[in-house]
Amino acid sequence: MATKFASIALAAIGAALGIGLIGFKATEATGRNPGAAGPILTLSIILAALCEGIFILTLFLAK
Repeated sequence: MATKFASIALAAIGAALGIGLIGFKATEATGRNPGAAGPILTLSIILAALCEGIFILTLFLAK
């Protein structure tokens, strides 16, 4: 039982850190090259969705 909660907690922390790093690097890349803001935004949204997908997969597998 405790391992289920630990795996969910670790997945949530990992997803939050991943999304935070994606946002940080996206803003940094946009600051360096403002002309590429559209493709950077598209890639960051896709990568954030993948991070959240891994967390949701962990939720389903832990139950």
